[in-house]
Amino acid sequence: KAASDPVEKVTVAGKYCESGDLLASDVMLPEIETGDILAIPAAGAYCPSMASNYNLNPRPPMVLVSNGKSRLIRRRESYQDLMQCDVL
Repeated sequence: KAASDPVEKVTVAGKYCESGDLLASDVMLPEIETGDILAIPAAGAYCPSMASNYNLNPRPPMVLVSNGKSRLIRRRESYQDLMQCDVL
């Protein structure tokens, strides 16, 4: 859909339950559907070096894209990953 014409002004919010978790405000995008993937460069605390498990949110996978090919370089964290160090 990258080549599609923008049709709607939207605000893209992050997954955290915080009023300041906005990734883009008032941007024109093509029609978005469930399952679409948005690429957001310079995503601040969503980048690997600043990512956290705030509110028990598992970190997403990392995909390397080079020369038109993609490769998984870090798997998605699971809730089991988040809880494995708990001793209660």
